[in-house]
Amino acid sequence: MPPNPTTRPSTARPDAPHETTRDTTRDSHTNWDELPLALTAGTLVRAATAAAAHLGVRTGMTLAQARAKCAGLMPYPWDTAVIGRETARASAAFLSGSPQVAPARDTPGIWWVGAEGFEGIGGERVLAETLLALARVWHPRARVAVADACVTAHAATWSARAAAGPLHIAPQGDAEYLARVPIALLPMDIEFRTTLAALGLRTAGALARLDPLEVERRWGSDGLTAWRLARGDDARRPTLARTDDPRSIAHDLATSAQTMEPILFLVRASLDRLVRTLAAEGLAAASVAITLTMDDVGGSPGPARRVTREARPARPMARVVPLFERCRALLDAWTLDAPVRAVEVRIAATAPSSAEQGDLLAPSWRDPAAAEAALARLRATLGAGGVVRPVQRDSHAPERAGVWEEVEHAELRAPTLDAREARPSLGNSTVVASTPPAARLLESPEAITVATDKRGAPVQMFWRTRRLALTRAHGPERLSGEWWQAQPFAREYWRCESDELGQDLLLYRDAGGWRLHGWYD
Repeated sequence: MPPNPTTRPSTARPDAPHETTRDTTRDSHTNWDELPLALTAGTLVRAATAAAAHLGVRTGMTLAQARAKCAGLMPYPWDTAVIGRETARASAAFLSGSPQVAPARDTPGIWWVGAEGFEGIGGERVLAETLLALARVWHPRARVAVADACVTAHAATWSARAAAGPLHIAPQGDAEYLARVPIALLPMDIEFRTTLAALGLRTAGALARLDPLEVERRWGSDGLTAWRLARGDDARRPTLARTDDPRSIAHDLATSAQTMEPILFLVRASLDRLVRTLAAEGLAAASVAITLTMDDVGGSPGPARRVTREARPARPMARVVPLFERCRALLDAWTLDAPVRAVEVRIAATAPSSAEQGDLLAPSWRDPAAAEAALARLRATLGAGGVVRPVQRDSHAPERAGVWEEVEHAELRAPTLDAREARPSLGNSTVVASTPPAARLLESPEAITVATDKRGAPVQMFWRTRRLALTRAHGPERLSGEWWQAQPFAREYWRCESDELGQDLLLYRDAGGWRLHGWYD
């Protein structure tokens, strides 16, 4: 099997521990991992700092047992949302080093990272140095170890040699290394570990030398699993990235996500890697498929429920920002009906990349990718129907002559020659034609009371408790039609000027009386 490194950055809880550091020590350089802290779920310890672990605090202990080992232990409640979000952020960062990144379930602060296929760029040593630099963003004394099995790599991070730099266990050397490792570094039930210690079994090598049949008879399947781990037989692997599909990256979340925030970190990191691969091949993404694997909230047997949706840009593009904005808009409109435990990002369709380049000296050129990104941000902020444009319709009724249509794609049109010539400049005195007034129609025409003169022209109107004098009235213009519709119309329109409002009003009279339809800006 190819070697698999593991990194041990800090527990994904950057807020509360730093506050604790400021409250409990005067030394601003003291790291929170040097303080006896623990994350608890109910009465059980879920995670502990290195300082607490050195004093004997172990995951799975009750809070009373942990305080018996460490009287000054400071417990903090386990916050699933915060830990899930920070774990996703770290996982997204490690993706820049390797496409295979798996956070260890129920063990925050540990990641399994695949080290296969890096021979062409310096091998696993270069990868380990890269991971160490990334991990130390979260923890100044993060450690990296490389081994054939995850259990060996994890145990190696506790070695003093790993503090100076990445520790590499020789291929096929897991069993030899684990023979000297304390049994406390093997994942197992705390009661089983206590039983082994009572029998005098202090190291993984001592457990590995036992007869497997006797181990299974006395301690069942859990004991046999621990025996296999002691021999370096670990089935866990960083299998997050699909090596059989170079255009797909899948992630398992260490903690099921209730919101889209952790998923956004992973989608962005996946797009960074996938788009770089496409650009190297001269391709652009025409469609991005996002698949969410949901937890089974009903407890029914069967395969996990997977839901896939696609984000399709108006034109193929090989740029991360506009693609991510399209994906963000898709995820913002996605209502979760169950927690998410895995996410997959796949380039569903590709097209040859465009060779078009921008010209800073050509005012007619527009960047289509930038326009798409801006439109996607607006749609994500305002909602799916928040960006609209007016579209003309074939109707004589003013309210039916145009409708609002949702804008899904940015349409860039270069300015025409006439439009450019009509623009004012410092070098000529071109006069821009005045824009005709725009009609602002009420969503529903409002009933009004109108006083008319002898020829029937309106001279006064009462609207919303106000009396408005109409200085001039132009009309009437009779419009009728659409007898085949459910609501045909026959109206007499008047365009009236009001000095009080400073606007022209649009009134009409039909069989139901006078109504205000709108005004002109």
